Formats: sequence, C-alpha cells, structure tokens
Amino acid sequence: MTLSYPTPGMTAPGGPPPPDGFRTLEIRVPLGRGPGVLAAAGETVLGWGAHRGAGLTVRATAPRAAPGVRVTVGLGPLRAPCEVVWTVREPGRVGFGYGTLPGHPECGEEAFLIERAADGTVTFTVRALSRPAAWYTRAAGPLGRAVRRLIARRYARAVRRSVTRSARGPATGAQGPAER
Repeated sequence: MTLSYPTPGMTAPGGPPPPDGFRTLEIRVPLGRGPGVLAAAGETVLGWGAHRGAGLTVRATAPRAAPGVRVTVGLGPLRAPCEVVWTVREPGRVGFGYGTLPGHPECGEEAFLIERAADGTVTFTVRALSRPAAWYTRAAGPLGRAVRRLIARRYARAVRRSVTRSARGPATGAQGPAER
C-alpha cells in the first residue's frame, strides 16, 4: 500500500511544499521549560500517548513512531490508516510525521513536534497539511475543519497532562526535574 498523496515529508522542518488545494492546520502550545519537559513530552508523542490521551484508539505495528511504522487511528466508527514518513530525535527537537494511506478520510500529512527554544521553553506543535478524501469529509466543510482543530487541541492537552504527571515524579507526588 502506498501513501495517498505525492509529497512525503511536507510537514517535516524544511520539507517540500504541499500540493495545490491542501489546507494547513497548525497549533502550537507551550508546555513548560527545560530538558525534562522535552524528554517527557517527546516520549509521550513517540509512544502514541498524544493520540491515546486525546481519546483515540491506536493500532500500530510498533510501540513507538519510526519511519515505515503503520498506524490506524480510530474515533468512534471512523478509521484513519497512516504510515510514519519521518522522525526526528535531536537534543532540542523530538517528533514525527505520518502520511495518510488509502481509506483515510483525509489526504495528506500530520506532524507532532516537541521543540525546546534557546531560553529553555518547550512547545508542542501539531501541523497538518491535507485535503478531504472521503465524501463525508468533503461534505463536512468548515465543520470538518473545526473537528480537526478540536482533535489537535486534545493532542496538546494530552501531552501537557503527561508532562505534568512526569514533573510530579514517582508515586510520592514530589516535584521532579522537569522544571529546571
């Protein structure tokens, strides 16, 4: 099975531009400061925790995102098959992007990126470049775009919760190293 769009990697930093007709959705939220926040958020994102924490089902061919890993994300009766097309794991940046496979209600790519700025601030970015692929996503129009934005915000809340739990440390509830 091949991707349902012609430009893999278009959500990666410095990736190719999307084809004509693709819409951009991007949300960027602050998570905290420091290497502990970056590490906790990165582990959550690479281990499908943003998806599960957003209330989606996840069936993946591997426990962590890596190029070539297939994942089917579900919301109620809807199933969205994807394949990871890029990953990054650098000192100040962790994340991945996956592309849609035939049968996905959208056509395009979505990225989940954790980045730490020079001042230590850590942010989570969801970036999607896509267009409707199924009749019902085309018919949904603006409502469909609003649902996509809602899900992206749920990803962000899930990552923020995982960072907060990590900062509390082991069962004692003590403050961990995440806010250094």
